[in-house]
Amino acid sequence: MGAGQTVAVFGAYGHTGRFVVAELRERGFVPVLSGRDAEQLKALAHETGLDARPASVDDAASLDRALAGTAAVINCAGPFAATAAPVIEAALRAGVPYLDVAAEIEANLDTFAHFADRARKAEAVVVPAMAFFGGLGDLLATAALGDWTSADEAHIAYGLNSWHPTTGTRTAGAVSRRRRDGRRLRYSGGRLEYRDDAPPTLEWTFPDPMGRRAVVGEFTMADVVTLPSHLDIPAVCTYMTVEAARDLAAADTPGPTPVDEHGRSAQTFLVDVVVRAGGAERRAVARGQDIYAVTAPLVVEALDRVLTGRTRAVGVVSAGEIFDAPDFLRALSGHIEVELSR
Repeated sequence: MGAGQTVAVFGAYGHTGRFVVAELRERGFVPVLSGRDAEQLKALAHETGLDARPASVDDAASLDRALAGTAAVINCAGPFAATAAPVIEAALRAGVPYLDVAAEIEANLDTFAHFADRARKAEAVVVPAMAFFGGLGDLLATAALGDWTSADEAHIAYGLNSWHPTTGTRTAGAVSRRRRDGRRLRYSGGRLEYRDDAPPTLEWTFPDPMGRRAVVGEFTMADVVTLPSHLDIPAVCTYMTVEAARDLAAADTPGPTPVDEHGRSAQTFLVDVVVRAGGAERRAVARGQDIYAVTAPLVVEALDRVLTGRTRAVGVVSAGEIFDAPDFLRALSGHIEVELSR
């Protein structure tokens, strides 16, 4: 447990940041609130009684002050195309681990490309995409592989009953679309491909209780960065239930609304991961509630393992590479129901 260790949370007042702050406190850590909006920080500090340290990605000294004396930093502030690199630089200067919850494919690619060598040489730990998209799929696929050293393909089907996006999700999506010139991505043949055509609509048979559903195929998420970073799988395809994809695309879909004492929305998810090699197939399934809320136990469990030395690698690393995936997933039993079949 945290035992009073201080952890800087950049973007602490955002929707996901608030879940992360609450989870850190629940596990005995002392969050240090940080971010660009001094007024929102002041309000959150008044609400929680925690220390607030305003910082801007354009002001390296302010980031250094925010991280001073902390054990690690969790970056919850998107768009990560703008925030990841400056906060990683600050973490490297401070000599502390960095974790983020980025779902932006390009931002995660940038983190691996720009910091892999420096972080490895410094024996630093940088864990991008330690969230529902990117981190969870990577853990499930790694656990499903088991003793396989490679696979022909991995399929990750997201069964969301709805998707009420946060402002941060919409902003990050707009940044990614601009960087791609409106094109979409898929990962095939061991590389990312940019495409101008529309993604296919298919059907996927989810485990109970979802069953057979229409999905958008090649609805590419951060898993196409995290899995290939350490697994020998030349084809990674992700899918999204049609109703959730429509919610995300609609400009008038409202943000998430809390329905319980934990602040979670009514959204439910089922993540179905299938890996295939030759004629064999292995599967991992995760069920839970609220993709934003569940990111908090994911990233805080990762943080705890990094700070207690329960890791397998240094440098820029994804969840499945640095952690014991089956053990990590078991530790989330109070938040996510997981099934593995081989």
